[in-house]
Amino acid sequence: MKIGYARVSTAAQDSSIQVELLAKEGVDRDRVYVDHGISGRQTRRPGLDNAINAAREGDVFCVTKLDRLSRSAKDLHETVGRLADKGVALSIDGKIYDPSDPMGKMFIGVLGLMAEFESDLIRSRTRDAVAAAAAAGKMKGRQHKLTPEERAYLLQVYETGQFKIETLCKNTGLKRSALYSNIQLARIERNDHDRRASETA
Repeated sequence: MKIGYARVSTAAQDSSIQVELLAKEGVDRDRVYVDHGISGRQTRRPGLDNAINAAREGDVFCVTKLDRLSRSAKDLHETVGRLADKGVALSIDGKIYDPSDPMGKMFIGVLGLMAEFESDLIRSRTRDAVAAAAAAGKMKGRQHKLTPEERAYLLQVYETGQFKIETLCKNTGLKRSALYSNIQLARIERNDHDRRASETA
């Protein structure tokens, strides 16, 4: 049997794309467990715990991407250990790995280190870019729409949860209402992009 797990970092994000991709892999929709508004670095994830508890020996635990499971190599190691102890295989984007097998464990470990590195890199770039924008007054003067690229970047910064709305308004030159409008538009654009990607997958 296949067990699915999906995660979105903020409560406003939509998990339906992940659920749809898992369904295409043969996971029953009622066997997909979801964590809403929870970072991949958090260790307490009710949806993940419920998914692992539901898995039985011989089952396959499915995620669309490894970073949905965890963005911390240490946490990933512990999660994979729980699956291995139960005799459950791990499927990442349709590729199945046996966490109890040395080779499978090695591949998962390497992927986990890459996911953690990517996460750290994004956080570092975000902090540096916001600091630079504050110093140089970048993106100031716009009171309405941003470009699609600027909206995507703003959404990425907003979803890190590291910056107050007041700080983002100051650094972008947007009023609060305009800021939220651009964030909402960026989410729509991202969901449309993800939907098109899933349709062509």
